[in-house]
Amino acid sequence: MASIQGPASSGSDGDPRSATFEDRKRKRMLSNRESARRSRMKKQKQVEDLTSEVSRLQIANAQLVQSINAKEQAYLANESLNNVLRAQTMELTDRLRSLNSVLQIIEEVSGFSVDIPEIPDPMMNPMQFHRPIYPIMASADMFLH
Repeated sequence: MASIQGPASSGSDGDPRSATFEDRKRKRMLSNRESARRSRMKKQKQVEDLTSEVSRLQIANAQLVQSINAKEQAYLANESLNNVLRAQTMELTDRLRSLNSVLQIIEEVSGFSVDIPEIPDPMMNPMQFHRPIYPIMASADMFLH
């Protein structure tokens, strides 16, 4: 039986070196194709993994932003409440001072001895917090809410 051979690129048609060269060339081409296919698949998997990581990080980032916003709102609410409480403390301290002045007048006029306690300045030592005291902006309508 005669064998069918493809076109030879060099030398004579029956040269065994030519056939082995063609076989090696064909094997190398197949190997290169398979390697390129594996490389494309690996690259596609890397892209899919990175896309998945981007999605995960975007979700985590959105959750962190939401958490920060909630904490910021809570902080602002607490700061507002603290300002109201400071204003009320100052108002009550002033009332107590006024009542103590009335007691002093009563003591002087009547001659009775009245125990008048010393009023500490509430802003000098507010629960031992070491932070600056900001001016309190208070208005009458802020107590209506």
